[in-house]
Amino acid sequence: MAGNWLKRFRDSFVREELVFIMDLVISTFATMAVAFEINLIQPTLFKTPYLLINLAASSVGASVILFFIFKTYRIIIRHFGYRDVLQYGYVSLLKGVIIFFFLLILFGFINWILLQVVFDIVVTFFLLVGIRVFMILGYNIYNNRFGDIDKQKKKKILVYGTTNKSVATLKRLQTSTHYYVVGFLERSDRKAKMLLDQRPVFNFEDESVLSKIIKSNDIDAVLFAKDTDAQKESEGVIEYCLDHKIKTLILPNVDEVEDGKSILRPRDVKVEDLLGRAEIQISMDEIKSYFSGKVVMVTGAAGSIGSEIVRQLTNFSPKQIVLYDNAETPMHNLRLELEDKFKNLNFVPVIGDVRQLQRLDYAFRKFKPQVVFHAAAYKHVPLMEENPCEAVLVNVRGSRNVADKCLEYDVEKMVMISTDKAVNPTNIMGCSKRLAEIYVQSLGLAVEKGEVKGRTKFVTTRFGNVLGSNGSVIPRFRQQIEEGGPVTVTHKDITRFFMTIPEACRLVLEAATLSSGNQIFVFDMGEPIKIDQLARRMISLAGFVPDKDIKIEYSGLRPGEKLYEEVLSDKENTIPAFHKRIRIAKVREYEYKEADCVTQELATMAYKVEIPDMVRLMKKTVPEYISGNSKFCEYDVKK
Repeated sequence: MAGNWLKRFRDSFVREELVFIMDLVISTFATMAVAFEINLIQPTLFKTPYLLINLAASSVGASVILFFIFKTYRIIIRHFGYRDVLQYGYVSLLKGVIIFFFLLILFGFINWILLQVVFDIVVTFFLLVGIRVFMILGYNIYNNRFGDIDKQKKKKILVYGTTNKSVATLKRLQTSTHYYVVGFLERSDRKAKMLLDQRPVFNFEDESVLSKIIKSNDIDAVLFAKDTDAQKESEGVIEYCLDHKIKTLILPNVDEVEDGKSILRPRDVKVEDLLGRAEIQISMDEIKSYFSGKVVMVTGAAGSIGSEIVRQLTNFSPKQIVLYDNAETPMHNLRLELEDKFKNLNFVPVIGDVRQLQRLDYAFRKFKPQVVFHAAAYKHVPLMEENPCEAVLVNVRGSRNVADKCLEYDVEKMVMISTDKAVNPTNIMGCSKRLAEIYVQSLGLAVEKGEVKGRTKFVTTRFGNVLGSNGSVIPRFRQQIEEGGPVTVTHKDITRFFMTIPEACRLVLEAATLSSGNQIFVFDMGEPIKIDQLARRMISLAGFVPDKDIKIEYSGLRPGEKLYEEVLSDKENTIPAFHKRIRIAKVREYEYKEADCVTQELATMAYKVEIPDMVRLMKKTVPEYISGNSKFCEYDVKK
């Protein structure tokens, strides 16, 4: 019987009503027990039941009021902690104060009243806390003795680290039906054996010690409570686990919760967890101050970058967010997400194309945005190499349209999202983005000089590949692995820089807020990553052996593709900015009249599909554009 009750206690919450009644009975019992104890010392104290009735009534009344005020009945008993002890301390103390004044009003000051109140506070507190301690002890005894059957079915795991988050992870998993926490794993040379929350701490310095720990305890998985720990152990614990078929798990972040899935459920470590860096610190107060109460428009709002900018803007209390995109289904999905997660957000989806000047004009005229993030673009290098006119129409003409409308409708600031492929471009896509940069920056400089009327500040941000963006290498590799391979890598030595989408967008917001305008900002992308190694790591994380279970094939560089991307934050080509991860690019400045004429002519050629003349003009305007592995090499400007 007791075992069944403890099992219910373990597997579900005790109802709030039962906790409330239990605490009320305990509190009242404490008061009456103290009263009868005092009556034993002074038998003449309670000559009539009148005193006892008032004492009991005051105890019940005070307890009910305080339990409701402090919501103690909502405290989960099996997760009872020191903060909850403080709550019951406040309840016990205030209950005694209420009883004291109640009796003082009724009977005046009598010595026994003070004695009653002091002991009442102490006994109430110890009984309320003690009953919980007793219940938890009973639960732990049951779990340790009778839970062994369940334990056999669970995966035995070690939680990495001994931080507060690691301990919290243990508490979260105590009722898990899938995992049993054997102890904690700590990289340390400490020899002494220690316990943390009744679990052993296993210290290790090298792989040999780690191997002994895992084998002697029959460990099935190592769980990381923090992604920074996983990144730190990428070449250590995780590498060992992958080589020896030990699962590696991580607790997901709060923003990963979707469709009601619990954030407490560990998931497999993904390659994105290992490539990320420590969270970027940005000027939250300044950013909130800048965006609060403003109408913000995001073009390409349903894309990977645009949608993340929208999500991050929700933290800064904008007056309204205008979502502008021509992709119907992604826009619909974004709308459902925003309606579900940000119920108080004022946003409006607008289906429109940046190439359609009239539709763009409608959005600016109707909503009058004060800040515009221009993220709409074609980005896939091989596809744009095959469709150069579309690259020019969207990336060049579309950017020009947005910039012109910003100026026409008195927008405070336009922030254009560019790419590392605009630096010394080797492909149509990169050159089209560089041409967009040229037009936007030259327009801003012309406004600054008074050559063009307006007040809009134009800001450009460049960064490289983002982890998990639509159509990027990681989702592609993941799909190929799920299909059993092969995983296709263009070249064994190809490298790329990566950022997570959230960190890239945080830097965009920082640049947008603190820039004085007309600058091209480049982001520190960290160290380059070999795509071949990335593919192998992803195969291993999926539980397969590279080149054995899943083959890797090298398909050769695609048209316009570079073997190595440019280092954006090179000190020779940049100067420091307001953030250590952001620098200002030193680029050639163009006259607005030249940029205006070239972009007009390029758009005309693109509409007429005059590809050779269009590419020649692109190369003439951007002389550093030298085609790589492309049919457009024949149009390179001869030096």
